[in-house]
Order: sequence, then structure tokens, then C-alpha cells
Amino acid sequence: MTSFLSRFALLLALPVSGTSFAADLPDLNGRTILAVTENAYTPLNFVDPNTGEGIGWEYDAMNEIGKRLNAKIEWHLSSWDTMIQAVKQEQYDIGMDGITINEERAQQIDFSDPYLTSQQFMLVRADEDRFTDAKSFAANDDLHFGAQAGTTNFYVAVYNVLDGNEDNPRITLLETFGASVQALKAGDVDSVLMDATSARGYIGANPGQFKIVGGPLGTEDFGFIFTPGSDLVAPVNAAIKSMKEDGTLDALNKKWFFDYNQ
Repeated sequence: MTSFLSRFALLLALPVSGTSFAADLPDLNGRTILAVTENAYTPLNFVDPNTGEGIGWEYDAMNEIGKRLNAKIEWHLSSWDTMIQAVKQEQYDIGMDGITINEERAQQIDFSDPYLTSQQFMLVRADEDRFTDAKSFAANDDLHFGAQAGTTNFYVAVYNVLDGNEDNPRITLLETFGASVQALKAGDVDSVLMDATSARGYIGANPGQFKIVGGPLGTEDFGFIFTPGSDLVAPVNAAIKSMKEDGTLDALNKKWFFDYNQ
């Protein structure tokens, strides 16, 4: 299977504009949509070091969806471990944090159609030479992963690399995704599993400090999450479809996964 990065390697810059399809999309009549993210998942959502404002792929995509649907996006922040429950309980209308679409989560909240497809890879320090893939990592008991509990990265580490034991001491649990990367940089852990989108963002933002080793360890689709039964699912799906068709999603991929530099 072609990797996420190579699928977008030859993209050309395209304008991000909501005008060409807006007439064919539902009109939400200026409705305010409460959107929530974490600001800790480069390049999907993170804090601009120059302005302190939240930026990233998901910010641009959701703001564009708001324009196309004639809705106002009101941004809020939440930690990853409370986000799904908060959306389920109607504290927010829509959530995003590179959330993998899976059956367990779909029993709690509703998902949009996929807006990104990516694969899991092992991010390591640039000078790492003790292992070259998941098999050699698993064979060395001295090596540790950094991960957030309950995330796709955590479960891939447990079940695709290690022994299937969720209490395996070789996994160091950290509160945020960014903290996992900082632990890797500091040498407190030896690898962090992440999708190709985020890995590309961290490598680009930290030249000479990180690299990817081994092949993909799993494929995942990302979706926005909604309160169960939300009337926003169909309009947002229509906007996502229009953004795929007119090249807007491709333009966002190029902007955030290839062109952006902190």
C-alpha cells in the first residue's frame, strides 16, 4: 500500500476557497458551532509559537466548512482524555484531534466521513541505531514507547509491536501527545508511534532531531466527532465531499504536511 506521505508528495498548491460549492450545500443560517480540539497534535492542531494562537490542518478545514455551510465556528480546548465524553454530553457540537474512526468510539459518538487517511510509524531520535523496525524494537527489553492512554498510538504499540499487555511496563504513559514527543527528544523514551501526518510535522519543525524507522504498522481514517444523533453530520459530510472534489483538502495537505515551517 502506498504510504500517506508518498500519496501526497506530488500535490500542487490549490486555493482554499469555499465559494465554488457553497450554493450546493446546506445553509445553516449563521448558526454557531462549538468546536473543540486539544492544540497538541502537530500539524493538525497546535499552538503557533509566534502568535500563541491555535492553528493547523483541522483549524483550516473546520473554518472552511463553516464558510461553506454559513456557520460560525467557536473554538474551545479540551484534553484528549475528556474530549469524546464532552462531545457525547453535548458540551461541544464537534470535536477533532486526529481521532481514528473505530467501532468502539462509534458506540459513544457519531463520526463524519473520513477527512484524512494515514498510517502509524515509529518516530525516533535522529541518531537512533539500536533498532531499525518494530521487530528489533520488541526484541530489546530496554526500549520504551511513550504514549497517551486510550489513543490509537497506544493500542498499536501494545498489540502490533509488544505482547498485547496493556499494562506492559515498556510503555510510558504521558498526558499529552506533545509530552510524548518531548520525552522522546529528552531520551526518556525511545520511540513514539504516530500517524504519518503528525510525524511529518514534527520532523519538519525539528530539523535533524527525529526520523522514522521501519514500515507502517497500521492504517487509520480520521473523522470529526459529534454528539449522537447530531443534525450537523450530514451538512459537514457534504462540505467534506465538496472540499475533496474541488481540491481544497489536497491544498491543506500540501500546506501543513510539506510547506509549513515553524
